[in-house]
Amino acid sequence: MKSTKKLHELGQSLWLDNITRGMVNSGTLKSYINEYSVTGLTSNPTIFDHAIRNSRDYDEAIHQGIEKGKTPEEIFFGMAIEDLSRAADLFLSIHTLTNMVDGWVSLEVSPLLAHDTSRTLAAAKALYARAGRPNLFIKIPGTREGLPAIEEAIFSGVPVNVTLLFSSEQYAAAAEAYLKAVERRIEAGLDPNVTSVASLFVSRWDVAVARRAVPQHLHNRLGIAIAGQTLESYESLIASRRWQRVFNAGARAQRLLFASTGTKDPKAPDTLYVESLAAPFTINTMPEATLKAFDDHGAIGSLVPARAYELLAEFADADIDVGALAAQLQDEGAASFVNSWNDLIASIASKGRGLQAA
Repeated sequence: MKSTKKLHELGQSLWLDNITRGMVNSGTLKSYINEYSVTGLTSNPTIFDHAIRNSRDYDEAIHQGIEKGKTPEEIFFGMAIEDLSRAADLFLSIHTLTNMVDGWVSLEVSPLLAHDTSRTLAAAKALYARAGRPNLFIKIPGTREGLPAIEEAIFSGVPVNVTLLFSSEQYAAAAEAYLKAVERRIEAGLDPNVTSVASLFVSRWDVAVARRAVPQHLHNRLGIAIAGQTLESYESLIASRRWQRVFNAGARAQRLLFASTGTKDPKAPDTLYVESLAAPFTINTMPEATLKAFDDHGAIGSLVPARAYELLAEFADADIDVGALAAQLQDEGAASFVNSWNDLIASIASKGRGLQAA
């Protein structure tokens, strides 16, 4: 049996962390669904920037947008919604078969809004309504300012992928925002069945400590340790009486998603974060190269939270302040998203000028 199929049957969802118009047009995405058990996908500005820069698939849409006087941002969201709507349609049968648990695609609000609660909420509502797909998540960063927007978006019935989480504490804050929104919906007599996932970024931890003086045996282990700690927090929360009360009223769990699971260290196994994070009722969203590598030579390991705490204790002994680093990574991640967004908008503007001149 293929490794991807085994992971799927274990109970973990395999999502693709990529989308391009060419991938949809050529049938490649459909083949990933059929051959690699892919049951959803995620996107971000960097993914779209690369797709626009490295192909001509978007040239006509950009040219038409410029001719109509649209801004680069308006052009981008038009193109992204078109691509993700078509992808959502490919996953719709999975979405229906799993009773809304799986078969999701994700679209991110502008990273420029990461620290603006009211505008983030307005953008989330507008994008979800515009796409008109039941299996589209709106990605909202789990920053301090993003958490109120997450709660209000869920309360308004918008499915949310909480992104940019780096620790069990940040995950718990995102879960609290989701749970409060669901409890408010129950109190208001609304359907509590609004879906959400919480995305924990893994590999960036190991990049952050790669040049620090930590013992050799701890190299590329911090992200896995954080993921193990967060998994235990996740399992404890959804087993709690508070969560069980909302389940009894018709709500569903906010699943934990492992993101940034492509291996960054060329000396480490290319399937490291897939093999180490195999856990039922979770999601692993991975780049194409990682997906193919795992299917080719991956093996399913196991993640044991108790071992995660042992690893974290060793990192503490090596003077790694995990709490401070988590805050730093979230801040840096938000800044990186802004840079990627600016690059994307600049790419569209540059292509537009070139197409007009031609």
